[in-house]
Amino acid sequence: MGKKFLRFEFLLLFAVFIIATCGLIYELVAGTLASYLLGDSVKQFSFIIGVYLFSMGIGSFFSKFFHKNLLNTFVEIEILVGLIGGLSSVVLFLLFESVTSFQFILYLFVFVTGFLVGLEIPLLMNILKDRVEFKDLVSNVFTFDYIGALLASILFPLVLVPKLGIMGTSLFFGMINVSIAIVLCFLLKQELKKPYFLRVKAIFSFLLLLSVFVFSDSILAYSEGKLYGENIIYTNTTPYQRIVLTHNKSDYRLYLNNNLQFSSADEYRYHEALVHPAMSIAKNVKNVLVLGGGDGLAVREILKYKDVQKVTLVDLDEGMTKLFKTNKVLSNFNQNSLNNSKVTVINTDAYIWAKSCKEKFDVVIIDFPDPSNYSLGKLYSLNFYQTIKTILQPDAAVVIQTTSPYFAPKSFWCINKTVMQVFPQVDAYHAYVPSFGEWGYTIAINGFGTTFNDVKRQVSDLKFYNYQFDRFNYFTNDMISNQIEINRLDNQILVRYFDEEWGKLQ
Repeated sequence: MGKKFLRFEFLLLFAVFIIATCGLIYELVAGTLASYLLGDSVKQFSFIIGVYLFSMGIGSFFSKFFHKNLLNTFVEIEILVGLIGGLSSVVLFLLFESVTSFQFILYLFVFVTGFLVGLEIPLLMNILKDRVEFKDLVSNVFTFDYIGALLASILFPLVLVPKLGIMGTSLFFGMINVSIAIVLCFLLKQELKKPYFLRVKAIFSFLLLLSVFVFSDSILAYSEGKLYGENIIYTNTTPYQRIVLTHNKSDYRLYLNNNLQFSSADEYRYHEALVHPAMSIAKNVKNVLVLGGGDGLAVREILKYKDVQKVTLVDLDEGMTKLFKTNKVLSNFNQNSLNNSKVTVINTDAYIWAKSCKEKFDVVIIDFPDPSNYSLGKLYSLNFYQTIKTILQPDAAVVIQTTSPYFAPKSFWCINKTVMQVFPQVDAYHAYVPSFGEWGYTIAINGFGTTFNDVKRQVSDLKFYNYQFDRFNYFTNDMISNQIEINRLDNQILVRYFDEEWGKLQ
């Protein structure tokens, strides 16, 4: 009898561990998927965590109305959680392009999953309350709960997303949820009423999830085909972003988290305008730093100058730089620049790296993604530009991609104004890139030994930029914005400007 009781208690406490792990995984899947599809990861994660915790509270409240057949109810809920949580990412990916109320469906899934998870823990405690001392019950339940949450939070970014992807992860943990229900149906059959029907439900649910898991790559390819409307030739999920490469006739397009990164048809316009103004006016160009720009396209432009002796590229995502080093199509676009002997690639956070850097650079090219969230917004902050100034040679040139002055003038001039607080000479310019529209840049000089029109060097094989800086720094009235604040770490006003301006276009 004692062994039977211990087995019963252990199984249910182990179920707590699985509940906590799977529940947090579903929450992380929803947050990551929302940030991929909707942008602004900080806001999406914040809302999803809030809704999930709220729904868990509601579930806990309603658990007091369950009095009969608690173990049966628990197993039923375990099956439901596995099905709903496991299939959530599949349904959301398929519906993203088809429905106008996508966010409502997203938060409905989060609410229902959280509600069911909130039901489970109180039900378990009620099942065990007459078998375990209250103090041991509470401590054991919450110990297993918190350990499960820790395991999920570690595994999700380091193992699950890189190996299984978002869809595969949710389906895999859905199967784990249902597997616990199957185990309980067999090992605790004497404690259950009508265990046969529960087994059938659990096994059918497991087989359904397994079938979808087997075809998850095909489902994802179908949903992304609808999303991008182009022939997808490469996909990869790294710990930091979803990378999708498409091909349509002679045009290749790279998307990061559903945002267009470049089109091969006109990327030369963007990268020539980004690189050559700074390279042409800097006092020297022997040692060049590129922050971001893991595609190697900016590095390609830099290597056109014979005086360049060393290029350091700092990009967070190793998956991105490895792709552009090894993929033949993409390495052709960057002319194999990332494999050049002059180039050193460092995969780390640029913000942290810059603070510890002891080297001095002649030119710095800053090509970060747009400041759509706070983790990116810090890379456009006053503090970051002050750090950059400490690693510059006298009269070094710095250029920063500054989003669109037409679609997001507040964001554009906020970055420009922030840079003006640090460097003695600062200007702005823009170029038309058909895939993006008007796109802007901020340029700065670390001293007074040169000017923006003082062209010291140039190369002859450019298709777009002509070294006449004055032709690029004229702004019409609809690209001007006044009364803007500086972007500081403690206010991140830039992220709010960006969200406000680009949100109107969605």
